[in-house]
Amino acid sequence: MSDPTLKPAILALSDGTVVKGKSFGKVGTTGGELCFNTSMTGYQEIATDPSYYGQLMMMTYPHIGNYGVSARDDEARQVMIAGLIVRSYSRQFSNTMADSDLHSYLERHGIVGITGVDTRRIVRHIRQQGVMNAVISSEILNEDELVEKAKSWPSMVGLELATKVTRKEAQTLPAENSEFKVAVIDYGVKQNILNNFLQRGCTLRVYPAKTDFSEIESWNPDAFFFSNGPGDPNPMDYALDTVSKAKATRKPLFGICLGHQLMSMSEGLRVHKMFVGHRGANHPVKNLRIGTVEITTQNHGFSVDPDSVDEKIARISHRNLNDGTLEGLEFLNFDGFSVQYHPEASPGPHDSAYLFDQFVERIRKSKEKTTA
Repeated sequence: MSDPTLKPAILALSDGTVVKGKSFGKVGTTGGELCFNTSMTGYQEIATDPSYYGQLMMMTYPHIGNYGVSARDDEARQVMIAGLIVRSYSRQFSNTMADSDLHSYLERHGIVGITGVDTRRIVRHIRQQGVMNAVISSEILNEDELVEKAKSWPSMVGLELATKVTRKEAQTLPAENSEFKVAVIDYGVKQNILNNFLQRGCTLRVYPAKTDFSEIESWNPDAFFFSNGPGDPNPMDYALDTVSKAKATRKPLFGICLGHQLMSMSEGLRVHKMFVGHRGANHPVKNLRIGTVEITTQNHGFSVDPDSVDEKIARISHRNLNDGTLEGLEFLNFDGFSVQYHPEASPGPHDSAYLFDQFVERIRKSKEKTTA
């Protein structure tokens, strides 16, 4: 991009790597864990995904902004990333449904961006060195100062962030031709997850992360869903208490991403920080139960340790074909299953949407048992 009106900007990594580019979005300084996403589309959905809260997002696909932004594509009510790093930002866009260009959108939400950066070179660097913190600035151009800021930025390890993105009060979302009631525990739930349940006839009541379980139970839900969200699950004792009490009801449970990790930890499994996280819309995952391969959307920096899985507690149902990491569990001591990836997949692919159907079928069978 060669727009002479753009101000200089710098990206500084905590290991001392410094890259120069041009500013777009808000002029300012921001920082966080530097992560990358390999999706070719969906930059707006990525920017508004609560699981990315406080992180710097780097897109590997070079052309970003070329179809603008549209309010209908937001996954949350605000932009969640701390900053955006791209190879070539396009201020001109071609999309009859777009409301505005990406630059104006980021500026409106107070998000600092940098363009003109060789993102793929930085991705190779991170893959070799591991995930690290970084800082973007279009107001401070002292390289040494920015490197020091990156070094002192708080680590994602031990950081509880779900309470930063959860809703402030419970909300009921009625479905047309409603069959079931599902309690959704919001640790940063994406809008398209809610859409998938509503489309399948599930009326939802979405609860803030720290809601007392007695309030959730008083609604008498047919099942419980534990959502995605940002940060480290290990300090989330309050969430583990909720999961344990939900299990005791003997009703069906389903978890995605952070919810998957919390359900695993409630059964004594370990969750660790990954050397490099999974973020993209093109990750192959094998369904071990039926042998098929799904192309999946992923966004996580923590993972369940497969060595901690006891065959008396859970069965591994899905594995990542890129690196063999655990991607799904079928629990044996309660009616529940979970996946590390995102079957709601907005904007796509949709190979894993069947998981919502499986959960609804579990709810149906559970209701039949209780009424028999």
